[in-house]
Amino acid sequence: MTPNDNNMPRGQVPATILKDSERQPCEIWTRVMGYFRPLSEFNIGKKSEFFSRKYFKESKTHKQK
Repeated sequence: MTPNDNNMPRGQVPATILKDSERQPCEIWTRVMGYFRPLSEFNIGKKSEFFSRKYFKESKTHKQK
């Protein structure tokens, strides 16, 4: 299927199927100590801190009136 096929809804692109040999690891970057670095360069302690972080949505923590 190509993007020019008549069966394709306007604005949609067909999914691309990759072989395992074509894939590459996704590098995660995050801010630590005031600047951004890739997670792969963190020491053991900072990696542990990263994985123990808890994320929240401000809208859920703010009391609605």
